[in-house]
Amino acid sequence: MKAIQLTNGFGFEELNLTELDKPTPGPHEVLIRMKAASLNYRDLVILSGLMPIEIKFPFIPLSDGAGEIVAVGQGVTRFQVGHRVAGNLQQRFFAGNPRPGVLEDSLGGPLNGVAAEYVVLHEDGIVHIPDHLTWEEAATLPIAALTAWSMLIEYGGLQAGDTVLLQGTGGVSIFGLQFALMAGARAIITSSSNTKLERAKALGAWKTINYSEVPDWDKEALELTGGVDHVLDVGGASTMVKSINTLRIGGTLSMVGFLSGLTIPEYDVTSILQKAATIRGSQVGNRDHFEKMNRAIAHHRLQPVVDRVFPLDRIGEAFALLAEGKQYFGKIVVQI
Repeated sequence: MKAIQLTNGFGFEELNLTELDKPTPGPHEVLIRMKAASLNYRDLVILSGLMPIEIKFPFIPLSDGAGEIVAVGQGVTRFQVGHRVAGNLQQRFFAGNPRPGVLEDSLGGPLNGVAAEYVVLHEDGIVHIPDHLTWEEAATLPIAALTAWSMLIEYGGLQAGDTVLLQGTGGVSIFGLQFALMAGARAIITSSSNTKLERAKALGAWKTINYSEVPDWDKEALELTGGVDHVLDVGGASTMVKSINTLRIGGTLSMVGFLSGLTIPEYDVTSILQKAATIRGSQVGNRDHFEKMNRAIAHHRLQPVVDRVFPLDRIGEAFALLAEGKQYFGKIVVQI
């Protein structure tokens, strides 16, 4: 089979299309013929060697993918040959809150990922995908969609009439927009591109803010709402303070990314206390959340937004587009 591997170290130049033996499923495992995989910022950080996890080379990248089961091992009961499935990022995170060690079970680092024609996974680490989705659309669900769903719906308790502030137009934020609309909530979305903001409006965004034209976008959000109910913060260091400023009393800030860095400058926590704010970090979501989300996606016939699709042998170009950060809207996908 064909697979993408980091052979001897980190970096784009280490991505190689290789030939490997097709794996065989063991007890309670399934063999999946992968059809598509999507890229996440997490993958880029791992590829760059900046994620504080141990990677053993040669290493197959990418955590998110969808495919068809073509063989099952002894004792498999949850799935059959022919089922369309996706892997959960954290293979043994089934329900409840994150537990110690959950990150050690993650696909695409430290476990080998899905950038291969065939992948073997335990039957407990996969879920059915909605029938109406293409392979490319389904490949976007495990991190971007599940992060937005878990933070807004499962943990955030988003309700009809609430207001959500979303940063940028990458995968998590666009899914956040779609789920907010599904729940009957209003969404404000920020970007430095008016073209992307127009696309967000076409998808149903209530208000948009160009943060290049309006540097004090937190004040703008406050003027529009009096305080938002929920923020999905993908920026990290440079956006967290302003994200807190936008909240209403009792509002929730979900930290789901670190595009601008991890270290927050010295900060007076008075506003957190005065707002009685909830600040929650994200570890994506569990299998139970994934299954609930997929049922909602199927019921509402939601269509994930795929910006561009690359063939597997051009995965380096896909990563370069992801690294550039400004030239895509939604998700970048690789066909396998």
